[in-house]
Amino acid sequence: MTDQRRVLRIGGENVPGLGTIEHGSIPRLDGFPGRRLSFDDPARGRMIEALANPVQRTRERESALSARNSARFEAGELAVALSHYDLGVIESVTDFPRGSRRSPKVGIVAERGKFLLKRRSLDRIQPDRLRLSHQVQTYLAGHGFPAPKLVPTRNRGSAWLQIREHVYELFEFVAGEPFRRTPEEARQAGLWLARFHGITESFESPLLAAAPRGDFHDAPGIRTGLYSIGHRLQSHESFMGHEAELPGLVDALLAAYDRAAEHANRAGLGALPERLIHGDWHPGNLVFRDGRVIGVIDYDAMRLSRRAMDIANGALQFSILAGGDPAEWPDALDLERFRAFLDGYAEEQSPAETERTCLVDLMIEALIGECVPQITRTGSLGGWSGFRVLKMVKRKVDWMQHHADRLA
Repeated sequence: MTDQRRVLRIGGENVPGLGTIEHGSIPRLDGFPGRRLSFDDPARGRMIEALANPVQRTRERESALSARNSARFEAGELAVALSHYDLGVIESVTDFPRGSRRSPKVGIVAERGKFLLKRRSLDRIQPDRLRLSHQVQTYLAGHGFPAPKLVPTRNRGSAWLQIREHVYELFEFVAGEPFRRTPEEARQAGLWLARFHGITESFESPLLAAAPRGDFHDAPGIRTGLYSIGHRLQSHESFMGHEAELPGLVDALLAAYDRAAEHANRAGLGALPERLIHGDWHPGNLVFRDGRVIGVIDYDAMRLSRRAMDIANGALQFSILAGGDPAEWPDALDLERFRAFLDGYAEEQSPAETERTCLVDLMIEALIGECVPQITRTGSLGGWSGFRVLKMVKRKVDWMQHHADRLA
C-alpha cells in the first residue's frame, strides 16, 4: 500500500521531526478567525482591533503598511519552535491575527489537539514577570478558573521556550464564541471577574515582588500624553483641518481626567489594599459558549493595584455602545449590560463603599487612559483619526458625568 503521508515541507525544504501532514485538503481550524497560513506567504491580511481596549470591534484591512508593522512567524522559525513540543502529526497551521501586532500567534491543529502558539520578543519581557504569570494561571486553573492550559516543552517540561531573541508559549486552544453583547454575558463577565479576585486573594509567591504596579488612575503619563497631543501633534494628518478645535478638546479631556482622579482620591481610593488584578478585563479576553464564560485569556497586563480598577474597566468595557465610525457612536452606555455586569460581580464579591463611590470616576479615567497612549504615539487609533476618537471620548465622558447618579 502506498503511504499517503509525507513530511511537512517548510519553505521548499523537508523538515524532519516536525511531524507529517495528510495529502489533500487540510481542514480549517474551527474557532480561529484567520485564514490558513501558507508557509511561503507572509499573511498580509489581518484583523485588527479598531480601538485597542475600550471597544471590541475589528475591521479587516489589507495594506502594505499594516503588514510591515506587524510581527509574523517565519517558516523555518515555526518548524524549530514546534519541534520542541510533543504534538504528533501536525495537520494545519492557521494565522491568528488578534491582540498585539508585536506578539504574533498561530493556531495549530495536531494529532493531540488544537493549540495556540504565541511569540514574544525577549527584549520586551521580564522573565520573573512571565514566571509569575504562569504561576498565577496554574493556580487559577487549580481552583476551577477557566484559564488556558500551558503546554510544556517536550524535553525540559518548561512552560516557555527561548530561541535566540524570542520566547514562545504554547496553550491548549479553547474554541468558543465572541461577546454577543447580551446582558447575561455581561453578568457572566462580572461574575468571573469576582471569582478571579476571590481566588487570587490567597495566591502567594516570592515572584509577586516582580509584579508591575501602576494603572490608569491619576497617571502622570496620561496627562503628559494629552498635553503632547495638544501641543506637538497639531500638524499630524489625523488632526488636519481641526487645528483650531484640538486645544480646547484636549483641555476639556484633561480637566475631566483631573476632576475624576481628584474625586476618586478624595473618596479614599488610595486607602484600599493593593492586590493582584487582571488589568485588561474586556470582551476580547473572554471566551463564551452558549452565553457562559468558558475561557479567560491574556494575563500580560496583570499587576498589583486595587480591584476597583478591574471593576470600573470591566463595567465600561461590557456596557459601551460602539460600532463603525466613532463619530456615530452613541453617547450613552448600555445600562442593562452595565447593571448586569455589576450584579454578576456582586454575586461573588461585595464591592466596598469606596469602590462604589469611585466607580464612575474610574470609568472616565479608564476610557481616557485607554485611548491617549496610542494616539500620542501614532496620531490615530485602530485606523481612525485621533481627532475623531478623542471627540467620541469627550462625548462619552460628558454623558457619564451627567448621568453619574444613574450609574452609581
